[in-house]
Amino acid sequence: MGGSSGIGLATAKAAALEGADVIIVSSNQQRIEQALTELPEGNKGMAVDLTDEKQVKRFFSNLGKFDHLVYTAGESLQLVTIADATLPDARLFFDLRYWGAFTAVKYASPYINIGGSITLTGGVASIRPLSGWSLGASICAAMEGFTRAIAIELAPVRVNLVSPGVVKTNLWNNMTETDREGLYNSVANNLPVKRVGEAEDIAQTYLYLMGQQYSTGQVIVVDGGSVLV
Repeated sequence: MGGSSGIGLATAKAAALEGADVIIVSSNQQRIEQALTELPEGNKGMAVDLTDEKQVKRFFSNLGKFDHLVYTAGESLQLVTIADATLPDARLFFDLRYWGAFTAVKYASPYINIGGSITLTGGVASIRPLSGWSLGASICAAMEGFTRAIAIELAPVRVNLVSPGVVKTNLWNNMTETDREGLYNSVANNLPVKRVGEAEDIAQTYLYLMGQQYSTGQVIVVDGGSVLV
């Protein structure tokens, strides 16, 4: 879910290279068609509004049994101070990132095969937020709590969460190119690894959690060391 670009597409590619039959889901059919050109032949895509409960329920009902759910969907990140935030916009920010994941898990879980898993997405803003990150940090923290709770509720289905740091994806496209490159350079200079993450770096963590049969309720931080500095 969210597999037509960024971390989601990188994860779909990595899984396909390991021999998985992949179905990418996004709200934009054009992006899906473009993404499919980057995947091996035979993989599929479907347009679903992940904020529409009926569409999500119908998708999983039609899909039937499968092994792994990965949820990476999210709109462009918005950095805004609480003084400048509006409550309607703040609520909308949760619709895809939190409630979309909640809905996907609700309707996907009955169809996940034995030995299967759910891997969700948070972020290190929950651990080390900066000014303007009140919404992002709130969602990331909520996703961590949800992951742990649902890992108990849905056992033996494994449920884990990937918590990335700053990664070069289209989620930063709401910034000007100059501001975006400035952010990347500033973050890279302060990281122990001296570079910003790529989507392919993070995809390896989702792949690991799909294959690792003994981890559940865990939050895996992949941030280049940002929580250390």
